[in-house]
Amino acid sequence: MIVWINGTHGVGKTTTSRLLQPLLPDARLLDPEKVGETLMDIRPLLRPTDDFQHWDPWRPLVVETARRVLDYAGGMLVMPQTVLVERYWREIAAGLAGHGIPVRHFVLHTDQTTLLDRIRNDTDMGPSDFRFSRVEPYAEAARTWLHAAAEVVDTTDTRPEQVARQIADAVLADDDALRAVTAP
Repeated sequence: MIVWINGTHGVGKTTTSRLLQPLLPDARLLDPEKVGETLMDIRPLLRPTDDFQHWDPWRPLVVETARRVLDYAGGMLVMPQTVLVERYWREIAAGLAGHGIPVRHFVLHTDQTTLLDRIRNDTDMGPSDFRFSRVEPYAEAARTWLHAAAEVVDTTDTRPEQVARQIADAVLADDDALRAVTAP
């Protein structure tokens, strides 16, 4: 099983995922961004882009990487990654479904004022033009498809530990999730 943690940049996906992973039995953390970083290291560059998700190989490589890790290690994968293009999400979801891998898709959400404050005051990364540039595309995706395609978790007034616990409780309450983890 995969627990996909979506949401805009700066909303808390990485922090939540790191806290969530130990709360789930046999869970591992797999960051799809690492697949993108591998593609970014190809020389000469594949083609100029502001986001590795626009490279066609990224999506099937994320699916294949997740499938192979689950085949090898079993259990569950927690995968934190912003996906704001509906076609890209559908491609990933269909690829995983084609391999019989169930996905619980969560979107972390906060109001825009809180989000902008978090981006401005991020003590790890500092303010990020890239993160700021994704605020409106996230809002558009949330309005048009993203919130309908996932379980939305409001993080505005909730600490990351509580968000992780809320997601863990939802996943662990799902009998299919437990069967996927405990199956031989």
